[in-house]
Amino acid sequence: MMPVKIKPMIKYEDFDKIDVRVGTIEKVEEVEKSDKLLRLTVNFGDHKRTILSGMKKERENPQEIVGKQALFIVNLEPRKMMGEFSEGMVFDIGYSDKIIPVLAVPEKHVPDGARAG
Repeated sequence: MMPVKIKPMIKYEDFDKIDVRVGTIEKVEEVEKSDKLLRLTVNFGDHKRTILSGMKKERENPQEIVGKQALFIVNLEPRKMMGEFSEGMVFDIGYSDKIIPVLAVPEKHVPDGARAG
């Protein structure tokens, strides 16, 4: 893989608007009639959210991520996909570079809801 050019500079205040938090993936389910979406139930410590992710084709066994912590963007407006709302976005590595994505995960267990940045 050849890294692409770095995106234009942004102000710190712009970055500070993005709320990235650690959550534990408690459940992974297929979204009916979708060939790529999975429904993740994610625990953020004080609440749980449903987050839809297009990772179905990227994993031979999607259940392998149950119990794992990962980074999620939690302050995106809910987005309707296949008739369901996603309440955030999983932060993964590789999709934009057309390699099989992997989860962005903390190096050791931290409390659910801990903020990145």
